Amino acid sequence: MGGDLNVPTTISYHSGTGVPDPYGDQALLTSAMTMGYAAVPERERERLRRYLDAVVAARSAPVHTAVAFNAAYFGYDLGGEGYGGSPLRLDDFPVITSGECAPVLPVGAMVCVATGSEPLYAEIVYREGAHPEVSAHGDVPAWISGAPAGANRLGRPKSGDAPRRRELLVPDLHAFGPALSLSPAQLLRLRSRQRWINADGHVVVDVCYPSPEAAQRDDLTAYADHLLTTAREQLLSPFVPVSLAELAGGTREEDLWTALLGLLDTVRGVLNASDSLRTWGHYAMTRTSLADCWRDTGPLGGDDLRSLAAAVEHAAIPAKRRYGVVSPVTVYTAVGPRLRGFPGATDLLMGVGYAAAVCRANVALADVVQREGEQGLFENGARITLDDAFQAGGVWRSHYPGHAESPGDPLASAGQGWASTRREPPEPESEPEAELDPVDLPLADDASLGPAELLRDEANDVVWRSPLRLAHLIDGWFPLHPDIERDLPRSASPFPTVRLELRHAGETLDEREAAQDVALECVDHSRRLTGILWPSDFYPGLMLEVRRGLDGAVIRMSTTCLQEPIQIGDRETGHCYDPMVLTREDVPGSDRHGDSAAGLDPRQLVMRTVRRCGLLTLDGHALLDRSILPSAVYGRRPARSQIAALESAVAELFMERVLESAIGSRDVMGQPHHPARDGQPIIPLVGYRPARRRVIRPWGGADLGGDGLRGIQFVPGHLRRLRPGCSPSEAQRAVFREHCRQLGKADGWELPHGYTFVTEHLRGR
Repeated sequence: MGGDLNVPTTISYHSGTGVPDPYGDQALLTSAMTMGYAAVPERERERLRRYLDAVVAARSAPVHTAVAFNAAYFGYDLGGEGYGGSPLRLDDFPVITSGECAPVLPVGAMVCVATGSEPLYAEIVYREGAHPEVSAHGDVPAWISGAPAGANRLGRPKSGDAPRRRELLVPDLHAFGPALSLSPAQLLRLRSRQRWINADGHVVVDVCYPSPEAAQRDDLTAYADHLLTTAREQLLSPFVPVSLAELAGGTREEDLWTALLGLLDTVRGVLNASDSLRTWGHYAMTRTSLADCWRDTGPLGGDDLRSLAAAVEHAAIPAKRRYGVVSPVTVYTAVGPRLRGFPGATDLLMGVGYAAAVCRANVALADVVQREGEQGLFENGARITLDDAFQAGGVWRSHYPGHAESPGDPLASAGQGWASTRREPPEPESEPEAELDPVDLPLADDASLGPAELLRDEANDVVWRSPLRLAHLIDGWFPLHPDIERDLPRSASPFPTVRLELRHAGETLDEREAAQDVALECVDHSRRLTGILWPSDFYPGLMLEVRRGLDGAVIRMSTTCLQEPIQIGDRETGHCYDPMVLTREDVPGSDRHGDSAAGLDPRQLVMRTVRRCGLLTLDGHALLDRSILPSAVYGRRPARSQIAALESAVAELFMERVLESAIGSRDVMGQPHHPARDGQPIIPLVGYRPARRRVIRPWGGADLGGDGLRGIQFVPGHLRRLRPGCSPSEAQRAVFREHCRQLGKADGWELPHGYTFVTEHLRGR
């Protein structure tokens, strides 16, 4: 495969193995997958799963979600050729040059490493932070753990500055088959010089991020942005098994972005659901390889992993003293450097072996924490949690005594090291300008919205979980679960006080917020806490875990971190939330200062009305009869100018994919349904999509399991290999040229030798 290669060579894929072929008759990636994992029929998931299971088993490094997407999209050969027969153009790859600041290179990026002789073509399969102040023994200064890109001991980078961060990239130098792989002698010479790659065959670069927001993106969003910008030519190539433009149904930027994120979500869901794989973050490994590692008695085998877990568990345990009280101790340990300290590990950490060793070590630590600890708390009194999943192969936090800390998810990257060394100022709030005079919609008070869930009820321990509501934020109160009322302290005072302790996972609270004296109040035969000072970044729908103290005089509330931040509407959160409450109550015009539609512009009015008045799905979607939108906003039939302003706002929100149109029906009682039911009048709906493109499940009825059109599948246009000696018809050549023009190639492209073009069609019963 040379630098001008843009036509796939003829390769016999996976013959006789039973593993699906990316170039086969049935596409591995389908249009249903652009809507996310939840929308994909089981038979399509199974076909993709069998292929990805084989890819993970065949590759030496753990397979990241982005790398798994590359394999299915560009056609990774399991017979040893890798991407050697794919449509990738080597000249399109970004170049990494020694001594220069590198662009953002997420995992999955195809790159060219410039050397003094032959260039190195590789796929980035692993990436981590390489901060120079992390010691060779794995000791990490507290401020580094969880620090944002560009930060230093004094704080964050200045506003407007482009942050830089040193990163270690692990390239797979054999991903493009033997033809583009250097010989062992050539690689040894390059590693010895340590100019373009280091002694381990890795690339250490200073990455320049265009903005602080870009540096905070999650892996999949960063890779989607890379594909649609730097790697756009290879992404939209018509020679791939099925082009993204075909799967998305067009070339509009919004359609491509949404479809690509949906495909990545599907690939991630398939990897997570596979019975033969284990995942660490976005990295997938076979369970067989993990079991073999635990049985191995050599370097970085089971004995070394047990030793690593024991070292992390006891890192913060102080030496015994005869006199005095032992002060709290916190130690941060980086996995990558610590692995290098084991005898005989040097050779095993070269190349992609480093990525495999780091991921196996983190899985081992996670298993020990979950198996032997109670939310990270061990019998020796130490609390072990993952604090930074990115820096130096993963940074684990050991704290003693652990009993003094509120429990949380020990495997959520909390960034307590960074948070413990500084306090960030709150974001300034802005108020909208008053333009219209709409009706204030009443706040829903449905008992089924955000109910309390009892987690544990024992003699000395009652724990429940409940979402924060808008009314709680505005009036500073929170309801108590009925099962603890009998154990609360009794007092002659009508408003006895209790101690409330708040913990916001990964964040540092003000002292007045972290510990408060609040009152107990009885309202309608139920008791609640009143006079609560809620932290400034608490919002409606935020999930709170509430625990009653042993004597009933202390109530502890805590939030839980998500594995990675998520965007829901206009809000980005890194904490667990209730999607129904968030959709209904975290609307424009509603915050802790009040709940009013006064002063909102038409776009905000539309969003507020759809979310407040539309019927909810369990995942936070809201659907509203489009014909009643104007009257729902104003409480009456508004003026023509107001209707026109609302319709214009709806059109803009449709284009931005914040709202989406749908078709439903209305029964004789006036109740809407989606999908439309037979025999009922059809009505247009406006749907609110909170986070990402998903299947809108039926609402307004119990028809949750209908098959609908599940037996029919849309097959986009794609290339198909021909039998030896066969050639495509002139008609198919013309159809392919037109297909290329629709993808944005004004002059079209010719069919590659040995291929024909299959036009889009429906396959089904």
